[in-house]
Amino acid sequence: MRDLSQDADRTDSALVGAYRSGDQAAAAELVRRHATSVGRYLVALGAPPSEVEDLIQETFFKAFRALGGWRAEGSFRGWVLRIAGNLRKDQFRRERGRLMLSIEDNDLVDLADPEGEMGAADLALRLEAGILRLPRLQRDVFLLRAQQGMAYEEISRALGTTPGAARVHYHHAVKRLKELTK
Repeated sequence: MRDLSQDADRTDSALVGAYRSGDQAAAAELVRRHATSVGRYLVALGAPPSEVEDLIQETFFKAFRALGGWRAEGSFRGWVLRIAGNLRKDQFRRERGRLMLSIEDNDLVDLADPEGEMGAADLALRLEAGILRLPRLQRDVFLLRAQQGMAYEEISRALGTTPGAARVHYHHAVKRLKELTK
């Protein structure tokens, strides 16, 4: 019987190497580690909630098929998030920019504090709309930094830019979002 706890201790690079050698459990550990981040990133990019799971699966399917294109000097997570972002852009183009909004029970206002809930919901909607209105690179840098907690060096490798440029894009995104949410 295989000890799965040893996979949790290995680096992403070690897991990729193990997968390339035929270890399917290594692939499962990579998915376990990064699927939640990929899902949050896709939602923040405006992916319809009903399609996020399919996009996550497609992201990892493409990633494992293209492992030869991953340069180990960049983080595996950053590389996978870049694949997810590209899939979302493709989906957005196919939909011709149409945005579908669904109302779910958890989107309903809590009647305990109607004024506070309305203010928070309004701010959340303006922030979400503002993120979608940012230029692509600003949006990607902002989401990778604010949502995923990635360092500028990691962001620059994931997006094919420099750390300085990533800082500038982040600064402009934050400034723009502050203006949009006033």
